[in-house]
Amino acid sequence: MMAKRSRVLILLASLAMGLMYVLPVWTINLEAPQYPEGLGMVIQINTIEGKKRHDLDNINNLNHYIGMQRIVPESIPELKIMPVVVAVLMVLGGLVALIGRKRPLYGWVVLLVGISLVGMADFWKWEYDYGHNLDEENAIIKIPGMSYQPPLIGSRQILNFKAHSWPGGGGLAAILAVITAVAVAGSEWRRPQDKNREDEVPPPDGVPLRPATTATLAALFLMGCGEPQPRPLQAGVDGCEDCLMTVDAGGHGAEIVTRTGKIHTFDSAECMTNYLLTSAGGEVVHSLWVTDFSNPGDLIPAEDAFYLVSPTLTSPMGLGITAFGRPEDRNGAVHAFGGEPLTWAGVQALVAQAWPNGRPEMSHGGHTSTLSPDGAVPPDRTD
Repeated sequence: MMAKRSRVLILLASLAMGLMYVLPVWTINLEAPQYPEGLGMVIQINTIEGKKRHDLDNINNLNHYIGMQRIVPESIPELKIMPVVVAVLMVLGGLVALIGRKRPLYGWVVLLVGISLVGMADFWKWEYDYGHNLDEENAIIKIPGMSYQPPLIGSRQILNFKAHSWPGGGGLAAILAVITAVAVAGSEWRRPQDKNREDEVPPPDGVPLRPATTATLAALFLMGCGEPQPRPLQAGVDGCEDCLMTVDAGGHGAEIVTRTGKIHTFDSAECMTNYLLTSAGGEVVHSLWVTDFSNPGDLIPAEDAFYLVSPTLTSPMGLGITAFGRPEDRNGAVHAFGGEPLTWAGVQALVAQAWPNGRPEMSHGGHTSTLSPDGAVPPDRTD
């Protein structure tokens, strides 16, 4: 028979796996100057979500430019299988604790470890396929020999992005459950069995039973008050730090706010993007802001804005990029001025292709560009 504390631990380990149904199993975060708040992908037991509202869409848009497949949770069979597998393991673990015999314990632990190893190998293979099997023929950005596989666990630099892959709360609970189960099995294997007793000798009166329990410690660090904030742009006063023109009141201005609170002003979203790609240096960017064309006094986060690239609604530096705070305002501008919708990832790709060597010295006005409906720069586009 198993010791009483071993049975308690197995029951706790089985219940701990239930946290996978309510907490993230794994997280993948991306850091880059053009995304100061980062992009995040949260893998739940039955789906994949963005850490923030637009993150998964932004990641898929970035993947499109380098030829990676779209991440579509409904097409991933493991997300349908995993909830069932975890439920079976939890039920079997509960039965092992109830029966209290060693052989069922060993069998359950072998099954638990085996499924965990297969799951991690399958996750690594999924990352490998997405990072290596590229649609190079239709990719807009092509780098021979480059792969974009994020790490299984840890951090890795991928172009100008730094990818971080770590278990979430549900994943940590599962890892602790496996470690606990293996430790209990090892302890029971070494413990001699007294056939004349069904369990351990109880502790003396007045001494409580000490169950060797495991705990998951989550350290939550609260960000302090006084986060750096943008300030209203002053038309005719602020200058663009990329092209040196004066910011006008036409509703195309932009700002970079650094971690130290320093503010860089720009006359257009394309100038800010070009500055990020070519001149940001070692400064740590806190946030990016663009002017809402429909409400020129309002600044909105660059990654949450809705963009239009139009040959008739021109911007100060000629790429025709305009930002809106609401999709209905952007869609109305499409009808009024023509052009195509664009995402923040599409803005970066457009600027990188239009100005591959940085902004030309003389690029004021007149330059327009068109995009395909999904926001991708056409391969045959010329500047």
